[in-house]
Amino acid sequence: MDYVTAVPSPRSEAAGPARSGRRSLAVALLSGALGAAVALLSTRQSWSEGTATVAGGAFPLTAKGSDVTGVPAALAIVGLAALVAVFAVRSSGRFLVSALLALSGAGTVVAAVLGASDSSALDEKAAAASGDTAATASALSHTAWPYAAAAGGGLILLAGLLALRYGRLWPAMSGRYERDGTPRPRKARPVDPDRPEDIWKALDRGEDPTGPDPAGT
Repeated sequence: MDYVTAVPSPRSEAAGPARSGRRSLAVALLSGALGAAVALLSTRQSWSEGTATVAGGAFPLTAKGSDVTGVPAALAIVGLAALVAVFAVRSSGRFLVSALLALSGAGTVVAAVLGASDSSALDEKAAAASGDTAATASALSHTAWPYAAAAGGGLILLAGLLALRYGRLWPAMSGRYERDGTPRPRKARPVDPDRPEDIWKALDRGEDPTGPDPAGT
């Protein structure tokens, strides 16, 4: 009579974390890179529009995201750099970089939302256009691009949270180039007894020049 055991095999237990690590890595890379791209693109678009009163009538004004605030673009670049740096460090260094990645995303969201209703950039343009430092923009309107930048920051934040949760399962960029610390065995070189320099070199290497030929000849 056959019996079926419910005890999972060690291979199945190890496959679960590995699968979670691969999935979280793919999602973090995609969301982090896409979020940074969206945030940077959004800051180059028009965030607010208005008019200024000049001698000839109403003068149209437009303020880009970079005119309103430079924080989202700067933090998006920091987040993108942190996303790459996650794979170059390990242990506590990876945790700190992952935290920086998450904070960059959160800061991008906050700065973009605060800039969505900001009119100071338009007021400065209105003062410059009218020549009156006290002039302000009128007929204000705001676009959806600040919220697109906030969405990009949210994706960066997601990448940071995934790095904090699953980063220990991700591979390191420099892992394949590091040695395991074990000394490499030295290959004994044949010594010609008729050449004194070979004998001295063998002694320097810690070899016995009078011993048998390692090649077996």
